[in-house]
Formats: sequence, structure tokens, C-alpha cells
Amino acid sequence: MNRPPITPSPKRPTPGKIRHTSTGQPTPSTVERDQAMKDYKLTVEYKNLKTSCPGGVYLLPSHDDNRFFHGVIFIRRGAFCNGIFKFTLRCPTTYNDYGTHPQVTFSSYVYNPHVHPETGELDIPVAFPEWNPNKHFLPTVVTYLKRIFYVKDYKDMSDEEQAKIPNQEALHLFQTDPESYRRRVQGCVEESQRSVYLTEPGCTINFTKEERSHELLRNMLKERFGESDGDGGGDNNTSNNDGESKAEDSSSAVVSREAVLDIIQQVAEQSLEGSF
Repeated sequence: MNRPPITPSPKRPTPGKIRHTSTGQPTPSTVERDQAMKDYKLTVEYKNLKTSCPGGVYLLPSHDDNRFFHGVIFIRRGAFCNGIFKFTLRCPTTYNDYGTHPQVTFSSYVYNPHVHPETGELDIPVAFPEWNPNKHFLPTVVTYLKRIFYVKDYKDMSDEEQAKIPNQEALHLFQTDPESYRRRVQGCVEESQRSVYLTEPGCTINFTKEERSHELLRNMLKERFGESDGDGGGDNNTSNNDGESKAEDSSSAVVSREAVLDIIQQVAEQSLEGSF
């Protein structure tokens, strides 16, 4: 009597070995998939800054690390008026996990209660003790970064919360000797202006000294669209459905991409002709 052939059972994968697909390519592990999802979420957050970044704040990714950003903030009102402060923003590999804060560090000297006087680090963990990736994003960080330059008082913070602020000297001076505090702030504003053209290696935000063409471009933009007094603590611009921005002042013209490019082209032509 012939017995039916015995079909061997499939071998179970040996623990620790990488599985491969039918094409021979390795199958991503759960850890790799989770990390890819975190990277994707960070990319989406950065893309959303295009519409949700507060006025006066600019952020660009570094050339070789999509979790490291270079930024600058222009202050247009208040005690820090005319300050130009550079900073970096780093998201750890575990960013988008609960309790994983991004790190913001000012490369410019900033005399502010919320900025560590030695490291230049912004007190993100103090402002957001429980980081929640479903509620907190990159726009949350840069919005808070801007807000610290417009603080008027600390009445809403308890003594325990105030004790966690990194620059206690600046906080004490702010509360007890406003005039001395303003002098220290003015000193850091002037320092930020003097060092604006100093660029750290690898920085993706660079400043160059103004040329005649820049002055002409600025004047033509003001003539065409009017002049804005800045944004202060919030935004003074509105947008229509076509993506064009318009100042709240009814006397200002609509600013469109095509109009700006047209002015740039005019400046470039005049530059080539040597008319200025």
C-alpha cells in the first residue's frame, strides 16, 4: 500500500533574521515603519507652516538632516523691537511620541526670562510639560517662540511655574526694575543687529549686505503695494481664496505672486542696463 507523500511544513523564521519578500528585498521591521511614519508626520507639519507660521518667523530645513532646522525671527514692536534673532530647531528621532519635545536654541544672544542665559535654549518643556503629538506641532513651537518677545506680565503664572523659568535674573529684573530690564534688552537687540551677517557653518539662512538693487526693489514694492507697519504680536494680513494676501488697510493694493515677480524682473533689467 502506497503512502501519500508527506508535505513538509513551512519553516518558521529564525528570530533575529531579516525577512525578505518574494523579490528578495528585506521587509521593513515594525520599528522602521514607525520611524518612517514619524518622519512623514514631521514633513507634513513643516509643510503646514506655509499657512500657519506666525508673521516675522522663518524656518528652513538643513541640507543634510530633515529633523534639524535653521530659523530667524524679526521683532517689529515692543521692548525687543528691531531685533533679528537666529535660532535652530531640532526634533529628536522619537519626535511625535508623547513627551518628546523639540529643542529650540538661539544662536543669537537673547536676554529674556524664557531663554537660558548660558545655553540659549528656549523653555519648551516648561511651556508644554506634557507634549502631546495630537495637540502640539511645529506651528505650536514657533508661535510660542514669538510670544515670549511680547510678554507684558506674569500674573497668570503661579510662583511654582515662575520658578521653572530658566533666566531667573531676567525675570526678577522684569518684575522689579523695568527700566534696567529694557536697557539689557536693548543691548541684546543691538547685538543681534551687529551679528546679523555672521553665518554659522551649514546654516541655510544667510544675510548679505544690502545693495542698490535691494533698495530699489524695496522702494518699488512699497510704491506698488503700500507700506505695512509689521505684525507686532499677531498677523495683520488676510488671505483670499486665490492665495493672495492683502493688508487690512483698505488703501493697500492686493499683493500677488505675479505682481511681485514682475517688479523683480524690472529691477533685474535695470541692473543689467546699469541704470542705477
